[in-house]
Amino acid sequence: MNAVASGPARHDAALAVRDLVKVYGSGETAKKALKGISLEVPRGSFFGLLGPNGAGKSTLINILAGLARKTSGQAAIWGYDIDSDTRLARAAIGVVPQELNLDPFFTPREALEFQAGLYGVPRRERRTEEILAAVGLLDKADAYARTLSGGMRRRLLVAKALVHAPPVLVLDEPTAGVDIELRQQLWSYVRQLNEAGTTVVLTTHYLEEAEALCDRIAIINHGEVVAADTTPVLLKRLDRKDVILTLGADLAAVPAAFAALQAELLGPRQLKLQYRPSRTPFADVLNCIQGAGLEILDLSTQEADLEDLFLELTRKRT
Repeated sequence: MNAVASGPARHDAALAVRDLVKVYGSGETAKKALKGISLEVPRGSFFGLLGPNGAGKSTLINILAGLARKTSGQAAIWGYDIDSDTRLARAAIGVVPQELNLDPFFTPREALEFQAGLYGVPRRERRTEEILAAVGLLDKADAYARTLSGGMRRRLLVAKALVHAPPVLVLDEPTAGVDIELRQQLWSYVRQLNEAGTTVVLTTHYLEEAEALCDRIAIINHGEVVAADTTPVLLKRLDRKDVILTLGADLAAVPAAFAALQAELLGPRQLKLQYRPSRTPFADVLNCIQGAGLEILDLSTQEADLEDLFLELTRKRT
């Protein structure tokens, strides 16, 4: 399933790929990492790119970053084709990789100055102090990278990706190994960047983060886009809601009154009911509960979340 129809890449999208194919190897050992995917990331969005390990996410990012060559198809960054406008395309994207690939003998200040020089940023336009302060590393500006903690090194990678003020920022598993407090600081800064107009593309295995942060999400599995839409629309696809009942007395089996609902005992005094809101009004569920004649001590509801959708879509195609 492709997220959009194939055709010329749109120039008003932050990222646009069309029929993108990547094949590693040749002959009988050839592996198709990307199977003709098409995808658009709107400008100004906070976009989640999700998928299990080996789904093709990193391959796609590496192609966009110029670290891997596509086999066929089109890709454009901020309207610049990665083949015909290579220099401009690469200048329009900043990538924070999964790997902590830092020179251990560079200080954060030196790393940012060196990165800015690679991108041709004039000295008078460099924002080294501002960026280091924003990611909480100003007090470590002159410490060797090898002395930084894992979380600090992760934030230094984010800082390096920002030196040329790219309109598109790609975060590939940015909070892996980062503690809760530093994670919150990082997301606070990234939200500010997004609110100021930077398009953010996030890959993460922390699905609750993606659900909370991203306004649009695409799920990739086995080199194909299996879902792509706004976050609320994607979550509605599951059409499932759970009701958890805490009972005043033990139950040995599910009461017959719940035959029309998917019901299961979670414990002798806890019962879960599952229904589809599009087909069953909640009033009908309440009528079933009342008709069962049970003593109810507590009732809570649970909406389907992004993890549920992710598992359903990726398990279908394994």
